[in-house]
Amino acid sequence: MEAENIAVVNDAVAATPKNDMWFTLGYLVVVFAIIYLFIVRPNKRRMAEYKKMLDSIKVGNRIMAAGIYGTVKKVGEKTLEVEIAKGVVIEVSKNAVASVE
Repeated sequence: MEAENIAVVNDAVAATPKNDMWFTLGYLVVVFAIIYLFIVRPNKRRMAEYKKMLDSIKVGNRIMAAGIYGTVKKVGEKTLEVEIAKGVVIEVSKNAVASVE
């Protein structure tokens, strides 16, 4: 009885296609292509637009940084000096800027 079960299992193993590896590899390639097209590429585009916006900031622009609106008074390499009220100037990181008006 046990020999019959082993023979059935051996026949089932021999009947499985050898191309399962190629199917799995193709499936993985398709999944990674979809991830690239719908996640990586749009994120790269969004980051490029954000960097372009940060590079375009000039003195006198009105910006929103960390939820605070103000006018740019000085542009540094990594920071901005922003006047949020008459005579009140704060320094904020360029990365904190959400929008430029």
